[in-house]
Amino acid sequence: MNVDELVRDTLREAAADTVSVPAGFADRVLAGRRRRRTRRIVVTAGLTAAVVAVAVAVPLLDGEDEAQPASRMNNSDIIAHADQSPPKDLIAAGDSVLAAFYVSKTVKQDNGDTLRTPTYGLLNQKTGKYEKTRKWAFLDVAPGSRTAAVLEQELPAKRIGLLDLITGKVDRWIPVDHGVGGVAFSPDGKKLVATTYSQNPDRYSLDHPQIVNGKKQPGPVDSRTGFSVVDLASGKSDWSEVPLPKDEFGWPAVNAREDFEWSHDGSLVYTHLMSKPFRQYYDLKGDETAAPANEKHLTYPEAGLSPDGKLAAGDFAGDGKEISVAVDDAMTGKRVTKLPAQQLLAWADNKRLIAWGCDPKKCSGKGEFRNQLLLVTIGTNKVVPLSDFRKASDDYPGRWNPIFSTR
Repeated sequence: MNVDELVRDTLREAAADTVSVPAGFADRVLAGRRRRRTRRIVVTAGLTAAVVAVAVAVPLLDGEDEAQPASRMNNSDIIAHADQSPPKDLIAAGDSVLAAFYVSKTVKQDNGDTLRTPTYGLLNQKTGKYEKTRKWAFLDVAPGSRTAAVLEQELPAKRIGLLDLITGKVDRWIPVDHGVGGVAFSPDGKKLVATTYSQNPDRYSLDHPQIVNGKKQPGPVDSRTGFSVVDLASGKSDWSEVPLPKDEFGWPAVNAREDFEWSHDGSLVYTHLMSKPFRQYYDLKGDETAAPANEKHLTYPEAGLSPDGKLAAGDFAGDGKEISVAVDDAMTGKRVTKLPAQQLLAWADNKRLIAWGCDPKKCSGKGEFRNQLLLVTIGTNKVVPLSDFRKASDDYPGRWNPIFSTR
């Protein structure tokens, strides 16, 4: 019996004693056992226009022969659509897949508050296309990109849905005791960390005004209460109280929405801080703890650690004449190399990263960068465009932001 079989059997046995789990659910959630996700530009000697497609073998898990996700049926090493932005068709590179993307719009409410509302382009794993939806206030995609955890409008939510990305239906609802505003799958796909709030973290309230250009505007509400670790097999959750940290003046030291994420190995969770050490880690009981040795140098780049945990996506490394970003040794924090990129988003494998790239004419001038998704290789600095330049569209009125998971 291999690891996947053992885990699946354990999940099924636990689920049989507690809640009803749809057939094959454990298989879908455990379709991949590592992931990188993102919620967050490039001067090159020359962009590689050709899209390289190299077939690779993708082993199937037991019980997966009847309905394969599109991201696994197309097993090309690189699946690019350099003429699409926002993307319409599946984009993937190595082990990473663009599982979804979103744009946000601020909507004024009747009482004068404002609410940031997302529109998602969510991968339909049956068709291999991204489908527009405004149904969900927040979502995350599991390793293997077969299942999404979804939260309904309006936050904080009282239940978490597990959405099948092939059928488009919610297989199961998990009730929670504390209102949830954000969710993230663990690297092994067995758990969720659900960030809890007493009020909607995306609602700006006139009861908490802020002064912008001399005028009173709705302000963010400090309402984070902590996090729940949700076991997907049983549906049980354990809550820990962890409010937002305060600065010396008693104001929140971070954003009103500051969700918890998983450490690389899934043993801890963390949230971002505005200053060093930039990340605060907690054990799963909610107690503050030190960062893992290979994560203590991480800051804000969303790609984080390479799959093998040896390299870390670093910060901006340009000198004013070039646009580049560092890749560091995870244990020492020392720079290993620079890449012609400005934002590192996800690791395709241990040698390649997905990044935002920018038009050199825009990079050297003023104004907004003109970005597209690029695949950049360490050592050669080879660049392959994955999408067209980022822009708004009639369907997605705003600059889209990617959410990556594993195939």
